[in-house]
Amino acid sequence: MTETSRSSLRRSKPNYMYSIIGVALVLLIMGVMGWILLNFSRVGNRFKEDIRISAYLRTQNKDTIAGIQQFITSQPYAKDVEYINKESAKQIWNKDNNEDWSKILDYNPLPESIDFYARSEYVNTDSLSKISSSLLGLYGDQITDLQYPRVLVSSLSENTKIFGLAFIIVSVVLCLIVIFSIDNTIRLAMFSNRFLIKTMQMVGATRTFIAKPMDIRAVINGLISAVIAIVLLLGLITWLERLVPQLKMIRDVQLNLILFGGMILLGVIISVLSTHRSVIKYLKMKLDDLY
Repeated sequence: MTETSRSSLRRSKPNYMYSIIGVALVLLIMGVMGWILLNFSRVGNRFKEDIRISAYLRTQNKDTIAGIQQFITSQPYAKDVEYINKESAKQIWNKDNNEDWSKILDYNPLPESIDFYARSEYVNTDSLSKISSSLLGLYGDQITDLQYPRVLVSSLSENTKIFGLAFIIVSVVLCLIVIFSIDNTIRLAMFSNRFLIKTMQMVGATRTFIAKPMDIRAVINGLISAVIAIVLLLGLITWLERLVPQLKMIRDVQLNLILFGGMILLGVIISVLSTHRSVIKYLKMKLDDLY
């Protein structure tokens, strides 16, 4: 083989570096959107489960109060059930209002209560109304009222639905854009190798013989791109958690692993499909059409 032929062959070898980097960046965008989507509902649930619900007591009988507290604790909607006496109620009020009324009043007007937090799926207007009706129906002689920030609950439920739907729509659109971007990136990389593919066909190589090594290379490239994207995403998540420590509280390792698995799967599948389709396309084309 002449030196000119060797030089031509080296120039015709596929260069996948730009393709790998391009796919990695696109997968990173998809990973960021997936991470936001997975954590959006968890953030909303966190807000919902921080809403305090107070069942104000008429009775001061300790056995009766213990019975009511035990009943609420046994219900599927309740978590962190706590009996609040007058002194604890005063401390909570002072903390929430950043002042102390002892300079004005010489007695404690606040009633005792059983406070609890509802699980996120129950924090909506209809469910809390049913809970209130149920408790007042069972313990109407011992409970005067069930209080919670009704306006906040209504607003939170409506806004969560609206933002959730809007974000899902945006995520679907971006996911489609990501898939097309990966496909176009790989097709551009294969375009530079169209003459190599056609030359192999002209010397008698079968489609399977030509496509197989390129498909295997596509799998490897997809894995490399996904690993690069995952490392970058992990770095971004770590930085965000340092910037906003509250994000550590909603971290879900299992969901993150599912997200990373999805990035790997998408990177490999799209890489293989785009590569194989490009190879078959150039094999079907006439030599003159390649110019």
